[in-house]
Amino acid sequence: MTSNNLPTLVLKRNEERRLDAGHVWVYSNEVDTRKTPLGNFEPGTLAVIQSAAGKTLGSGYVNPHSLICARLLTRRPRTVIDAAFFERRLRSALQLRDSLFEHPNYRLVYGESDGLPGLVIDRYGDVLVVQITTAGMEAVRELLLEVLNRLFTPTGILLRNDTPVRALEGLSQDPEIIAVVPETVTLEEGGVQFEVPLAAGQKTGWFYDQRSNRTAMHKYVRNKRVLDVFSYIGAWGLQAAVAGASEVCCVDASPVAASCLEKNAAANGLQDRVRCEIGDAFDVLKAMQASEQRFDVVIVDPPAFIKRRKDIKTGEQGYARLNRLALQLLAPDGILISCSCSMHLAAERLQNILYQAARKQGRQLQILERGFQTMDHPVHPAIAETAYLKAFFCRVPAT
Repeated sequence: MTSNNLPTLVLKRNEERRLDAGHVWVYSNEVDTRKTPLGNFEPGTLAVIQSAAGKTLGSGYVNPHSLICARLLTRRPRTVIDAAFFERRLRSALQLRDSLFEHPNYRLVYGESDGLPGLVIDRYGDVLVVQITTAGMEAVRELLLEVLNRLFTPTGILLRNDTPVRALEGLSQDPEIIAVVPETVTLEEGGVQFEVPLAAGQKTGWFYDQRSNRTAMHKYVRNKRVLDVFSYIGAWGLQAAVAGASEVCCVDASPVAASCLEKNAAANGLQDRVRCEIGDAFDVLKAMQASEQRFDVVIVDPPAFIKRRKDIKTGEQGYARLNRLALQLLAPDGILISCSCSMHLAAERLQNILYQAARKQGRQLQILERGFQTMDHPVHPAIAETAYLKAFFCRVPAT
């Protein structure tokens, strides 16, 4: 559909400044609802976005029931939003990933950064795991599936609709399977073969965003005792064992994840050096402290403690508490690898939390390197939310 055939969404005066700076979101309080009432739009409707002065800012989709009520798909007014449009975007995303990775295992589409807001796709060879998180992308779902089948001829597509964001957009949260999707897929990373659960796994099954940080971890663990907290199915811990760790303890609250981890350890011949403790991370760490356990390397890679801005205070307290416990278990001259995937927590703030946690224990902190999300999660320079992952590799000297 061309812009000539689309309805118009008009912004209030001066509310186009963020879009002009490169962002792609429109908030509901930025819309001139006297000229263009949001109630006139059905969720997912394509529309032309205009400034108060009549300047066309681009085309995108609208959801009148969402705080982010519109997202730009293109800034070119003559662009047709059709199968060819999505094919061009997907081919561009594919070209980047294929230039970076030897095997077809990566995040194929990362939303706004790939010009496809509301869409995330992880690729596991011939299987695609798709998350559609907005009404606008849901409205063109069949078109997207048609293009994905034509470009990739996948054996199966899993639609992971069970994300809470879909509920905010008024969308169903029931997962769907198209064609044949196995319970698990196999991928190799860091010298380890992993069986990854798809429908039963966390998020889209695997956390590709930490790949480069896990690679950086290898050099720190040889002949070391390693603690991997929030271990999931062992992406950090099993790679630490392969990289030469003398022993690895993995901690996760999920018995299902721990069972997958143990199977992966056995399949790679690592079961003699890897053990699991199932339980709440904070409780397990406190019990370890009470029993005076110590590790040479402690890795903490928790889920996001800060999901919304109003959670910042309590989330920061959670990160502080977690890292205090991790430091208490760290042997002299030990390495702490501390991560956060909370987009509302700046890297500098996490660095300060780590520093203060060390100071309160009378210990010094040396930051050796800072990690970032892997290249299949490119950052949109105008959208701070796309730069969410941070990792600090720290040494805590004996004196």
